[in-house]
This record gives sequence, structure tokens and C-alpha cells, in this order.
Amino acid sequence: MKTSVLVISAKSIGAGLATIALAGVGIGIGVIFAGYLIAYARNPQVKRDLFGIVILGFALTEAIGLFALMMAFLLLFT
Repeated sequence: MKTSVLVISAKSIGAGLATIALAGVGIGIGVIFAGYLIAYARNPQVKRDLFGIVILGFALTEAIGLFALMMAFLLLFT
């Protein structure tokens, strides 16, 4: 069955809108590591405690990006 041009264009627009979240993820990861560097520069003794929290924040932020990318692919290829 052929899909109409309207459906294809709607899928493309939806996938493009879903990838806007990836820009937010990039900004969020930058903010996380900038905060880590500032905190480490102010108090180097808490490096081990800070690093675990930073990695957790990075993983959660990256997961949001992967979910957004998955939604874009689902919109495009289903």
C-alpha cells in the first residue's frame, strides 16, 4: 500500500521535532561537566564523591537523548 505525501511529510516533521531534544541534552551535559569542573577547582578533596554524581547525571541525561532519538526513528520507520 502506498503512503501518501502528507503522511510522509508529517513523519519527517515529527522526527525533526523529536530531535530538538538532542540539543537540550547537549546543553545539559555541558552544564553538568562545567559544574563538576567548578566544584573540583574550588574543593579538590571531594573529587571522588563528585565524580560518581557527575557520571550518574551524565548517564541520565544521555538516556533522555537516546529516548528522543528512538522516538525520532520510530516516527520515521513505522
